[in-house]
Order: sequence, then C-alpha cells, then structure tokens
Amino acid sequence: MASTDALAGIELTGDEYRVVQSLFRNKYRAYDSAGELVLQGKQKMLKMKEEFPFVGPDGDPVFTVKAGGILDVAGNYTLTDDATDEPVVVLDENYTLLTDRWKIRDPDTESVIAEITSQSTLVEALRYFSDVFSILPHKYEITDADGDHVGSIEGKLSLKDEYVVRIDDASDVPKEAIVAAAMVIDAIEGN
Repeated sequence: MASTDALAGIELTGDEYRVVQSLFRNKYRAYDSAGELVLQGKQKMLKMKEEFPFVGPDGDPVFTVKAGGILDVAGNYTLTDDATDEPVVVLDENYTLLTDRWKIRDPDTESVIAEITSQSTLVEALRYFSDVFSILPHKYEITDADGDHVGSIEGKLSLKDEYVVRIDDASDVPKEAIVAAAMVIDAIEGN
C-alpha cells in the first residue's frame, strides 16, 4: 500500500489542519494547528487536464495531482510524488446527484484506502439548485476501507472557502492525501 514515506518532500504529522482558499482563484494554503503554513496548492489554469501542483512551506515542489483524462466528470486524479515521480494515491470522484463521494485508493492494487463523503444532502440540494446557497459550508466524513471513522472535513461560513481537516485515526490513510483531497474536492466540485 502507498505510504506517507513515499512523499520525499513533506510529512504531515498533526491531527488538524486549516485549509483556506484565496478569494479569487482555486489557490489553497494549509496550516497546522499551530498556525504554521505546511502546504500550498493551486489549480493550474487553461489546462486540458486538471492539474494541481503542491509545494511545501519553503516553496519547493512536493507532489502534483493530475486528472486521468480531459474534462473528467467522474474521473480519477493521481497524486504523484514530485521527487520520485511515483504515484502515491488516486482520488476517484464518484458522481452522484446530491452527494459528493470520493475514494482514495492505492495506485498499484486499486484497493480503496479511504472514502470522503458529504454529510448534508440538504445543503448539497440547495447548492445544486441555486448559487445563492454557495456560501453554505460543506461537511465531509472520512472513513477507511472498512467504513470506520478516520476524520472529517468541515467548512466554515465565510466568503472564501475555509475548511478544518481533522484526522482522528489515519493509520492506513496518508495525511498528505487527505489534506490534498480537501483542496482538490473544493476546486473540482466548485465549492
């Protein structure tokens, strides 16, 4: 199974991170519980395939998330270590009408490592039918392959998207993948 050891440029060891989107673009910063910048990512503009390069606090590239195909509606996004050029995990978007559901899986065995699922069908329905409700925050639960609770991603009410990512038990789930997934999901879902 992919492990956090595979990411040469970064290791996230905390249990809580704050992810903040810039006001005008899909550009994100992640801070640890002490308020220190630990990761930055952005969606590259005008690309045929979605691409999200991530850098550490010093600005050095650590990993990139790329779409598997052009204009993926319910596709996959591979998180690749920039130092080794090896895939670490794959984020699969499972398209459903009113529930955001993503899987994190091993790139070699294809086995599911974790699942990220939106927790409010009402909020999703309101957001789906009207942009007026786009400021309503999202809430996701993170579970492992057995369906056991791993953590959560909870949005805050604000003009720019802001999330608190809590990881209660990530024994089999790379924390870097969870924090990156929070950013990628926000950008892809247009949250």
